[in-house]
Amino acid sequence: MTEFNWFSRSHDTPATPSAAASQESSTEANAEATGAAPASPEDYLAWAKAAYQNIQQQQTATGTETAEATAPDPEAETPASEPEGDKGPEAEPAPTGPAWLQANAERQARLAQLQETAIVEPEPEPAPMVPPTASLVLPDVDFDEAFLWSAEVLAGQGRLAEDVSLEEITWLNRLRQGLDKTRRGLVNQLKAIVGQGPLNDEAVMEIEALLLQADVGVEATDTIIMALQQRLREEILPPEQAIAYLKTLLREMLDRPLGDAHNLTFVPDKDMLNVWLMVGVNGAGKTTTIGKLTHIAKKSGYNCLIAAADTFRAAAVEQVKAWGARSDVEVIANPGNNTDPASVVFDAITAAQSRGTELLLVDTAGRLQNKKNLMDELSKVRRIIDKKAPDARIEALLVLDATLGQNGLRQAQVFAEAASLSGVVLTKLDGTAKGGIALAVVQQLGLPIRFIGAGEGIEDLRPFSSYEFVEALLSN
Repeated sequence: MTEFNWFSRSHDTPATPSAAASQESSTEANAEATGAAPASPEDYLAWAKAAYQNIQQQQTATGTETAEATAPDPEAETPASEPEGDKGPEAEPAPTGPAWLQANAERQARLAQLQETAIVEPEPEPAPMVPPTASLVLPDVDFDEAFLWSAEVLAGQGRLAEDVSLEEITWLNRLRQGLDKTRRGLVNQLKAIVGQGPLNDEAVMEIEALLLQADVGVEATDTIIMALQQRLREEILPPEQAIAYLKTLLREMLDRPLGDAHNLTFVPDKDMLNVWLMVGVNGAGKTTTIGKLTHIAKKSGYNCLIAAADTFRAAAVEQVKAWGARSDVEVIANPGNNTDPASVVFDAITAAQSRGTELLLVDTAGRLQNKKNLMDELSKVRRIIDKKAPDARIEALLVLDATLGQNGLRQAQVFAEAASLSGVVLTKLDGTAKGGIALAVVQQLGLPIRFIGAGEGIEDLRPFSSYEFVEALLSN
């Protein structure tokens, strides 16, 4: 069974141009989500049961393949036993010498005679090894409320039950748990406020305070309140319908920087060099993010390479090498200390071009946005990439710590000027109650969220989906 491709959200791993073309069209179809979503709770339940059975079949198929791979060969030759000799040990000549030496020789002779006359019992034949039979392998997830919620989110995007993987279910549960701190103090209070009818000044202030506490930002908060106020003046919405309208507003805000595109199309191009430059301040999680991105890319069938251009932080090169080893990806590094990061990037691009690498991930040193010399150095690295790899597809991603909240906005503004940012990787959402920072980044900077992290594990970083994020943020 093939690995799940998170870039195409499918199990397909094309190896031919025609298959690649079909995968591309499939990716676009998934991005547009043209499938019909279930219309009633009964339909959602039936969809979830079908998805669970499909995952069960996937697990069974994987277990069968593993059993077949580990089954012993029945035709394997068994080592031949050596024939037993018919003759006993040859008699040694009687020793001459002291009495104690003669007594010892007689004792050895009696032992030899006993061994010759002893009845040898045949050893029991070993029982034939029966190859293990593949037993039913149940999914590593229970058919509980968490599974039903994840299934509802996937079905709401027009996904087919037979295309859903266990990894997607697990990730949605992890994302929901990561946003629990933000959601816990937001949903119930919002429902209580919007369920009172048309918004008045007091209700507007309450909603504004809730959104600001979640670090949605002033500009995004004003946009949301104005839209809610206009809609609630037109008609009185029950709390559930008001929350549904709020979800639509948030999704539109998060997708606005993408224009007519979709974030699921943000994938490395096959059969050509892609360079992803990772930037950010100290402690944002750049090196860890590179390790997780490498893991996703390798599972999705890409040939990867890492450039260890963080030459200032102690043990930075060793850390990125450890992440590279976990995904079996080579790391290009300079053994010297305090070397020029631009030279490391130059060597890495040369190596990537000679090896036909498809994705080169560049780790850079953390720097504060107010250190002009370090920001100038980052601009130099970007110029080297543009000059050395003119035909490559170059993306610069800002790794932003969600726990920083509004403090991260100024960082993003300065980094956008120095590195020509393509988007943001939002990390550490599981450790903060300020998950609304995603809305602030999109609204004030016009930068799309490309990836989102909600944990420390290697599987805890995934491509960003506005639909999944909003559902996890405002789920009951």
